[in-house]
Amino acid sequence: QVQLVESGGGLVQPGGSLKLSCALSGSRISTTAMGWYRQAPGKQREFVALIIGGGFKTYADSVKGRFTISGDNAANTVSLQMINLKAEDTAVYYCNAGRFGVWGQGTQVTVSS
Repeated sequence: QVQLVESGGGLVQPGGSLKLSCALSGSRISTTAMGWYRQAPGKQREFVALIIGGGFKTYADSVKGRFTISGDNAANTVSLQMINLKAEDTAVYYCNAGRFGVWGQGTQVTVSS
């Protein structure tokens, strides 16, 4: 069955960088829209970035210019490169495979001094 596993989260200082990875099993990333979402404590889960077929990409306004989503077909993973991180980016980040409607378990990103 289709499963997603996120990794790469951790503690980083404001202005720092972090790269998240989402490993897909049971299918290929090239066959489904892949998205990153995040949820901060007490807030709704929100859209962060989307990639389709390694070509089309779109981002939430709050992260545009700072985050980059990309796919590695050989590794069957989708990454989220985050730079210039802000405290407001603190959240649990989740990966989603749109075609299958499944989510990963999430990885915690904490931006703090």
